[in-house]
Amino acid sequence: MAEAKTQVNVKAAEAAEKKKAKVAAAAEKKAGGESAPPPKGYVPRLKKIYREAVAPELFKEFAYDSTMQVPRFVKVIVSMGVGEAKENKKLLDAAVEDMAHITGQHAVKTKAKKSIAFFKIREGQEIGARVTLRGAMMWEFLDRLMNVALPRVKDFRGVNPNAFDGHGNYSLGLTEQIIFPEIDFDKIEKIMGLNIAIVTTARNDKEAKSLLAKMGMPFRK
Repeated sequence: MAEAKTQVNVKAAEAAEKKKAKVAAAAEKKAGGESAPPPKGYVPRLKKIYREAVAPELFKEFAYDSTMQVPRFVKVIVSMGVGEAKENKKLLDAAVEDMAHITGQHAVKTKAKKSIAFFKIREGQEIGARVTLRGAMMWEFLDRLMNVALPRVKDFRGVNPNAFDGHGNYSLGLTEQIIFPEIDFDKIEKIMGLNIAIVTTARNDKEAKSLLAKMGMPFRK
């Protein structure tokens, strides 16, 4: 009975988070980062695991007073820095295309916030691409990242267990986009790295690490 109540409350928390995400998603869509909505009634595999197993385990582990305190994923930000785009615009277009294949969502080109003479970068110059994932797209990406892409890394021994920011968010850097099966090695312009930032509602790094570990993030031991 208590476990069923926990799951119901987790769903309520997710509904509140979903409402917030709609506002943020609308802003993202306006900026060009729109994606096709998932089929009605569709629930990602990883989200089911979170609801049915991970959330109840976290509730017990940290002895929360309310299920609203159970850490949840808010969004995942995937970005690519393409410094060479200042000489070759084709590379930036290729990065945007690769990110669309990897995330299933259109990428937004990012601009330099300030001029850096040493790197010959001007303020406002397009030098990267970014995608912000929420909802079903976020869950699907995390599932593919942890269970398909990371195990394809050569000599993979796990991800850095200390790459948290002190506020429950985790950052991960990848050196090659070709670890994602959606990328055709024969069609890429250049091998490029990408950064992944996972934002959670965890109050601290310990809670966030437990959340990610239980969801299947292969931390290095």
